Amino acid sequence: MSWKKDEDSDELGALLNLDRSSVLQEARVFNKTPIRPRQSRLILAKILFLLYRGDSIPTEDATNLFFSITKLFQHKDMSLRQMVYLTIKELSTISEDVIMVTSSLMKDMQPNSEITYRANAIRALCKIVDPSMLPGIERLIKSAIVEKSPSIASAALVSSVHLFNDAKEVVRRWGNEANEALNGKSLSMGSSFFGGGASQTKQVVSNSNIVQYHAIGLLYAIRQHDRMAVLKLVQTFSGQNKSSSWMSGPSPKLRNNMAYVMLIRYAVRVMEADSSLLPQLHGLLEEWMSHSSDMVSLEAARAACQLKDVSSGPLTRAVSVLQMFLGSPRATARFAAIRTLNSLARTHPEAVQPCNVDMESLITDKNRSVATFAITTLLNTGNEASVDRLMKQMQGFMAEISDEFKIIIAEAVRSLCRKFPSKHSLFLSFLSGVLRDEGGYDFKRASIEGIIDLAKNVPECKESALAHLCEFIEDCEFTKLSVRVLYFLGEEGPQTAKPSMYIRHIYNRVVLENAVVRAAAVNALAKFGASSLAEPALQQSVRVLLKRCLDDRDDEVRDRAAWALRMMDDERAKDKYVRDDSTFALVVLERRLVEYCADPNASLKGRFSFEGVPRISRAQEEESRNQARLESMDAALTGTTISAPTSNRPTGAGGSDSADMPGIPTAGGASASGFMDAFEQQAKYASQLNTIPEIAAFGSQPLVSSLKPVELTEAETEYVVRCVKHVYDGHIVFQFDITNTIPEQVLEQVEVVMAAEEDIEGVLEPVVVVPVPELKYDRPGTAYVAFAHTDPETFPSVSFACTLKFIVKECDPATGEPEEGDDGFDEEYSLEATDLGAGDFMQATYIPDSHTLWESLGADAEAIETFALASFDSIEDCITNVAELLGMCPLEGALKPKSKAAHQAVFTGKWMGRTKAVARTRMTYQKGAGVTMELAVRCEDQGVSELMVAAIA
Repeated sequence: MSWKKDEDSDELGALLNLDRSSVLQEARVFNKTPIRPRQSRLILAKILFLLYRGDSIPTEDATNLFFSITKLFQHKDMSLRQMVYLTIKELSTISEDVIMVTSSLMKDMQPNSEITYRANAIRALCKIVDPSMLPGIERLIKSAIVEKSPSIASAALVSSVHLFNDAKEVVRRWGNEANEALNGKSLSMGSSFFGGGASQTKQVVSNSNIVQYHAIGLLYAIRQHDRMAVLKLVQTFSGQNKSSSWMSGPSPKLRNNMAYVMLIRYAVRVMEADSSLLPQLHGLLEEWMSHSSDMVSLEAARAACQLKDVSSGPLTRAVSVLQMFLGSPRATARFAAIRTLNSLARTHPEAVQPCNVDMESLITDKNRSVATFAITTLLNTGNEASVDRLMKQMQGFMAEISDEFKIIIAEAVRSLCRKFPSKHSLFLSFLSGVLRDEGGYDFKRASIEGIIDLAKNVPECKESALAHLCEFIEDCEFTKLSVRVLYFLGEEGPQTAKPSMYIRHIYNRVVLENAVVRAAAVNALAKFGASSLAEPALQQSVRVLLKRCLDDRDDEVRDRAAWALRMMDDERAKDKYVRDDSTFALVVLERRLVEYCADPNASLKGRFSFEGVPRISRAQEEESRNQARLESMDAALTGTTISAPTSNRPTGAGGSDSADMPGIPTAGGASASGFMDAFEQQAKYASQLNTIPEIAAFGSQPLVSSLKPVELTEAETEYVVRCVKHVYDGHIVFQFDITNTIPEQVLEQVEVVMAAEEDIEGVLEPVVVVPVPELKYDRPGTAYVAFAHTDPETFPSVSFACTLKFIVKECDPATGEPEEGDDGFDEEYSLEATDLGAGDFMQATYIPDSHTLWESLGADAEAIETFALASFDSIEDCITNVAELLGMCPLEGALKPKSKAAHQAVFTGKWMGRTKAVARTRMTYQKGAGVTMELAVRCEDQGVSELMVAAIA
């Protein structure tokens, strides 16, 4: 079909003005005889355009249209047949009885069909087929996977990847065929399971070897949970598998660059966690950096830069490779290199400094994305002398880039504010200048947060920063930003030398803005009046302004003004509502409120109580927000690393799948989002425990829950077990999250037997064992063991030997159901021991004004001891381990020593969720002698202080 330019524009204009009803009327031509290929193709194109545009077609109309289209199978026109396949795939999700077309598609999938028919028929059939019907077409797909035609093999492999989530066990049986496709071998070589030869049509031979890329993706999906199998795959195609004999021939090689990229990602994923394999991984990455393909070299360099604890050798080699690509004539290569260097500069700025000269030449790059990354990278790697020049260059092209890159630059400047505080005037001038430019909400917010950071961290520029913020809210179009600025003015304004100059700007918002901003302005005025530094004349002026707000037309503004006037006359109210540096953990507060509102008997239990809602410091809340901000920026700058295909796994018997709960830490440790996630985790544990009647009788929620699960097995073993401890008033519950990793087995009556290695008679007594009734492959379940704490005055420090006991039954991996008549056999599996210590009874809770609490407790409540900890090579490692043993909440800066030679840290917590405790540590480090630490603990119960000190010993 040929097109002229005027015909093309006419057809495009017709498509843009399509009407669904008229297209459905035109589609009646599909029922006419003879079939008109060209007219039918145009109508099919219109239908696809409607679907891609987002138009909805009723199910009945879609079904009628679907079966009208199937009549077009009678015509042999190849272009028409391709359009039929595409339309069938799109209509399959909204039509009924689409399975009726299976026979036509299976006919086109036969080995003697046209290559174009066969590849497209595979894609269409796998889109509409039900997982239960897969065994019926399994032979056809397996034959297609090893077909010598790349288009057919790729179609079968890609379809298999899409089918994997819905029919894992069936697709796993295709591993041998996928492996042969990856090796470049072919079982069929033109023949088939049904006899006959291949199509007589001349095949177009592709030299892209794209089949290898698709095959390695399918193999990884099949083997992703078998670490050794993935490792063998990596070693085989990296040329490091020496197990094959001389008779087996040379090792297979990858000939597709995208397949190499995937191999690099799989290698990092499977080898990085094993320290014994790191030298081998470093060698592989260095070898791949010298690959002839730019794509492979860049991926290998990126992988080396993202390794944890990477040594200087691989890092230097990676940086030199990336530096070479900075001068590439291709913009894509320059962009990939500078983006990787930008990410590396955040953690290893000194490693990127050799590239500064090359990056400076990219500031004027025609591609603004490359120029933006060059600027932000130089800001991270440069020194004070280069900052002035870079800031001037940035101002030159801010108007030429999108908001997305403006945000990146604003965040980079925000980071520099802390790195070079002496340049505060330059940064403040830049940020205040961009606030006057056109931009969206996110860009303006990033600039505002940068100015706020400057005001917090550089006292010399606080008043100037506040003045710029006051100027901004005079003409701010975003309500949320006005509220944010007013809140900050209320926090910092009363502490300045002339607080009255900010009150005028705040009261202007009461007069000129909407109700939300007016309410925020009233709160800010109240903080000026309640400040301990406020002069009587200033307080009287604030009262006059607040009284005027009592006549506001919005009830929220009036209520806040009335509350503020009453609070200003009550010193206790000032301390509680204005001067208190703590706040509620909002995620827990939200969950408790939702549970309270959903409880039909809530009114009988009384008013909602805030006593059980933990509090955190505003510094901790800010740290959590900054961590989330940095993570989102890293994702935007560098993209995400490869992740394994996931599925919605059902909950295992005996408990929910805590491993898949958002916010619950994995084996690696606590979630990155910090304190808020820890509180959310404990709230979810409480909800999970309340579903078990035997444990719900212990109380509505545990007093203390572990912050981090303890691994009782290796990640690669047959059964993966993690332990979480919960302390109630009078009971201790051990939660065991168990995963069966053997697809051929079903486990029944799975329980954990715990035997104390010390004498616990009269202190702990086992009372409840909750087994998992059935544990299928890859479906985690939860078992529980509960002890009664019979002696409330004694808190034991004891180790438990743990053994997993269960009944094993053989099962069909495809269905997961045990074989009929199989009674199974009893089995035991030894686990690592789990410990119960003093830190398990301590709730990590932020306590405001810990210094006052420390002084009020006095020396009588103190236990103090000095420890020589020669096994630690740094203060940072020592303080991390001490924090875990104490189970207390580290205050700001406790876990981040500023000096390698000496450090002080403060921790707070509540023993059994009730008794307040404060711990102080002083540490010194000497090479060869390790860490010397003095630990002092003061608690409202002096016996607890001694227990906490003994926990370190």
